Amino acid sequence: MINLLHKRDCCGCHACMSICPKSCISMRADEEGFLYPFVDEQACINCGLCEKVCPVINQREPRNPIEVYAAKCSDETIRRESSSGGVFTAFAERVISDGGVVFGAKFDKEWRVIHAWTDTIEGLAQFRGSKYVQSCIGNTYKEVEQFLQQGREVLFTGTPCQVAGLKKYLRKEYDNLTTIDVVCHGVPSPLVWQEYLKGLECAKRTDGKNTVSSSLNDVSIIADISFRDKTMGWKKFGFKIGYVASKATENSVSKSVVEYHIEPFYENLYMKGFLRNLYLRPSCYHCAAKSGRSGSDLTIADFWGVERNHPELNDERGVSAMLVYNGEVELGEKIEKTAVKYSEVLSSNTMIEQSVIEPHERAEFWSEFPTRGVAVIAAICRRMEPTFLARVVSFVKRRLGL
Repeated sequence: MINLLHKRDCCGCHACMSICPKSCISMRADEEGFLYPFVDEQACINCGLCEKVCPVINQREPRNPIEVYAAKCSDETIRRESSSGGVFTAFAERVISDGGVVFGAKFDKEWRVIHAWTDTIEGLAQFRGSKYVQSCIGNTYKEVEQFLQQGREVLFTGTPCQVAGLKKYLRKEYDNLTTIDVVCHGVPSPLVWQEYLKGLECAKRTDGKNTVSSSLNDVSIIADISFRDKTMGWKKFGFKIGYVASKATENSVSKSVVEYHIEPFYENLYMKGFLRNLYLRPSCYHCAAKSGRSGSDLTIADFWGVERNHPELNDERGVSAMLVYNGEVELGEKIEKTAVKYSEVLSSNTMIEQSVIEPHERAEFWSEFPTRGVAVIAAICRRMEPTFLARVVSFVKRRLGL
């Protein structure tokens, strides 16, 4: 039976809940909004399966990729709508064209992040783009298993711990399963995300400009969200949010009028707290699935530093780094790739192997969040700003590639 002594020892992957033969494990949110397993001891038969499939208890050995590429999708529309090079969509389209199923993270109607599946090309759009919130796996591991047993090809994408959880849950290898994980900085609290969105909606409704139709007062006025909008460029990406401003009628057809607001990621309140690691899941500071330990076939990430190592590939429209652990994976015709060194990718994306450091301010954030809400992010981040000397040292290191 799962006996969680320290929250850092649970990544929230849902493997234990999914494997339980008596369905006596449920996932419940704690005061920080993260899901943890709760065991109904009366129903538990002490079979031990929950412990056997836990990717934190049963960690894999680290692996180095057998091939490393700078990659991008040849379809510029897809590439423009993706966080970096559009590799995920290019690969997923190949899977669906062959009759397969793709799993990924998407927003639900309340803008919570959940895992789901699609077997249509059109359905892939909801999975595109980074989502800096921990997604809820729900029953998707069971759905993956059902599709695999039906003989359909399955592509599962997620964070390294989610892929590790799926692999442990399945307890066997499937030739018709391909897994892709993304290089993960850490997953922020869904509770903080929802409180942040509530603040945005409240501010929009009361901005004094009467831009929100009275008919929309009882429903969400958020129409679109992008954590990684490329309007200002790939490296200077922005947080973009679209609001439903009103309802217009044209030829008796109701249409939504959307107003967009974009701000640089380093000015956005939510992104500031995320990048300073204030409200990441406790396990993220001690990640058990980095360095290839997830068991994934491929790892994809932004190829930060491409302008230094391969300036000929840098066009400011996004380039992916693709780490290949399974050379038998069929990538598809839309992926354009150039072989690079692993060290070139790792030098500017250390999160491939290293966990982020838990800041001292995290405890302060959570002690003040219940009363101050997301306003506390700004106050704490101001105190965490690096000194002028620290900024100079950081700049020099980046220029030297250190």
